[in-house]
Amino acid sequence: MTYSEDMLSTGQDGMLDQIDARTSLAGTNKMEILLFNLGTNEKFGINVFKVKEVCQISKITRTPNMPGGVDGIISLRGHVMPVLNLANFMGMHPEKKHETMLVAEYNRHILGFLVAGVDRIIRVDWDKVRPTDGMLSDKGALITAITELEDGSLVSILDVEQILADAFGEGVVGNVERIESEHELCVFFADDSLVARRKIVEVLDKMGLKHVQSNNGREAWDRLKAMADSAQAAGTNLHDQIQVILTDAEMPEMDGYVLTQHIKSDRRFDDIPVVMHSSLSSDANRAMGKRVGVDYYVPKFDSMVLSSTLRPLLT
Repeated sequence: MTYSEDMLSTGQDGMLDQIDARTSLAGTNKMEILLFNLGTNEKFGINVFKVKEVCQISKITRTPNMPGGVDGIISLRGHVMPVLNLANFMGMHPEKKHETMLVAEYNRHILGFLVAGVDRIIRVDWDKVRPTDGMLSDKGALITAITELEDGSLVSILDVEQILADAFGEGVVGNVERIESEHELCVFFADDSLVARRKIVEVLDKMGLKHVQSNNGREAWDRLKAMADSAQAAGTNLHDQIQVILTDAEMPEMDGYVLTQHIKSDRRFDDIPVVMHSSLSSDANRAMGKRVGVDYYVPKFDSMVLSSTLRPLLT
């Protein structure tokens, strides 16, 4: 596997300075992963675009009734955020106290992850990132995919959506207005997170929409091509089968940017809009989506924003 490395600068201060400028990844089917450890021999990773800062932690304020694994709250540059001890949350309990914090942005919320230390940033091909497909137990439920480094060691990529759902509970889907239509309406969506798929289905069901789902970009493209081929052979319009394609940004095997490129390069999908639904809500990610032809960008997970974005595309 080919990858490049950005080694950490002394004190970790300059490592993430250029993240928002890395829009050149759009359409390359590559992702950048920040490697870190939890005080064991295992290597873990998180998408660089989810990380705003890496810093040494100071004082954590413990508060009552915090969820399991949450050490307390901290104030950092005007942001008061919960701090989740990843090792404890994953049942690992290393002896050494963790004093390094990954400041992550997720669904427009800021939070801290305590880790033992960070290593470096690597660039990997998404087609080398394999979904776990339920082969792991225990903490494996919190791992969305695995990739292999050149030395043969494995990196477990965390499912941040699942971690936050387990720690803080899943967001509640509110009252979503049903779409009344004389014709059956269908949304095709792709997302590798079980939590996200469950929430998307809940919204679409409340809207009265049929849906077809895939667990990653490669599977999605294979299914979409098969549907297009079938419609073409039958002499029918693919738009009669699916009216909107909804895709996550980061997915194993093929990311949402490359999936969008494939869709936009195939004339059979010309009248089907692509909506990117992602927890990566920075301007850089929006720019990446726009570069490959994404029609609409919706940050996860706000059921009302998702439904209000889909509604005019279906009526």
